[in-house]
Amino acid sequence: MTTNSGHPKADDSPLGCPEARRLVVVGASLAGLRAVEAARRSGYQGRITLIGDEMHLPYDRPPLSKSFLAGGDPTPLATEQRLLHDLRVDLRLGKRAIGLRPGEGVVVGGEVVPYDRLLIATGSAPRDVGEWAAHPAVHSLRTLDDAHEVRTVLDRVGRGGRVVVVGGGFIGSEVASVALDAGASVTVLEGASVPLVRAVGDVVGAALAGLHGRHGVELRCGVRVIGVRSDDRATQVLLADGDFVPADLVVVGVGAVPATQWLVGSGVDLDPIDSAVVCDEYLRTSLPGVYAAGDVAGWPNPVFGARMRLENWTNAAEQGARAVLNALRPASRQAYSTVPYFWSDWYGHRIQFVGTADADSVAFVSGGPDEDRFVALFERAGHLVGAATLNEPGKIMKLRRMVAAEDGWDAAVSLCARSSREPVT
Repeated sequence: MTTNSGHPKADDSPLGCPEARRLVVVGASLAGLRAVEAARRSGYQGRITLIGDEMHLPYDRPPLSKSFLAGGDPTPLATEQRLLHDLRVDLRLGKRAIGLRPGEGVVVGGEVVPYDRLLIATGSAPRDVGEWAAHPAVHSLRTLDDAHEVRTVLDRVGRGGRVVVVGGGFIGSEVASVALDAGASVTVLEGASVPLVRAVGDVVGAALAGLHGRHGVELRCGVRVIGVRSDDRATQVLLADGDFVPADLVVVGVGAVPATQWLVGSGVDLDPIDSAVVCDEYLRTSLPGVYAAGDVAGWPNPVFGARMRLENWTNAAEQGARAVLNALRPASRQAYSTVPYFWSDWYGHRIQFVGTADADSVAFVSGGPDEDRFVALFERAGHLVGAATLNEPGKIMKLRRMVAAEDGWDAAVSLCARSSREPVT
């Protein structure tokens, strides 16, 4: 993969764009908020407009499929006091961006908002799975309002209810875990032969899939949903092989796509495969003064020499801050590089992953695929490029640093062998 996007260097210097008196951030979630905070922290005194399509103040999304779904409270990222007074933000909530006119320097939505610098942080939207997803029994889980709906139905279904989760990825598995704790019987339907292949590879994906069965959840792989039907007595999820699964609640978690439809025709380059905003190593788009961050951005990660688009909390936070600093101070810009890190909680177990699953080999150096505690390392050309752990929280950040330092395989194996002999505290 190339590490040069070929974009014009229109904003390489402060003369490349108008003076940054008006910063507009489209996307009032984690990446957008961290961008606003970084701008003010850097001393930026200009106007900041933060546009969000939801009516809610910025909130933390990972708990939606975990603690919130289990009955907890939403986790706000900032109060109205902090946004309006401390950060001096012109806050536009419930305003969906529908277009960008770079020649005029404006974002178009319910109103026209002018900018000198623009950060695209609109995140991602649920993947379209077909007309059956419009059935009243079917729910997605992407926003706080979505999570409220799923929690309401799950509370009503109660103990003994039947929950079908379409998609065996991290979100779907977290929903399955919460539903099981609520007393429901749970079936997870996964289209691939092994879940989570893109995220953690087939070896670790198969190992994590075993958690479902060990906790009484039925996982069916290699199946395709073609419809949902209901009568006075029951709802059924119809499969392509002619079988069906009864359900009182259906939750779809089959991944997401970048929320970039509003940018079509604007001049912003979009990747023809995944529709992500194409960025260079500084998170610049193809338009002067326009940057992107978070789930929506695809950029060449110097750590791996490959284009990446990451959907995780850590990347959104770090990338939002770096993108806005590069936008406001292009003369001192820095390339954005990161070792991906994400986590997930299933059935009381903590799963963590760093790096990439694009490797020559993978080996369990502590524990094993059928155990409830393990460390699996990913090797490419003699170097550590990734690591997956189950219930080993004390090791993952050390391994992340080793991936960043391009440490050799033997050093990583030695670290895990040494720490496995240390007493657990």
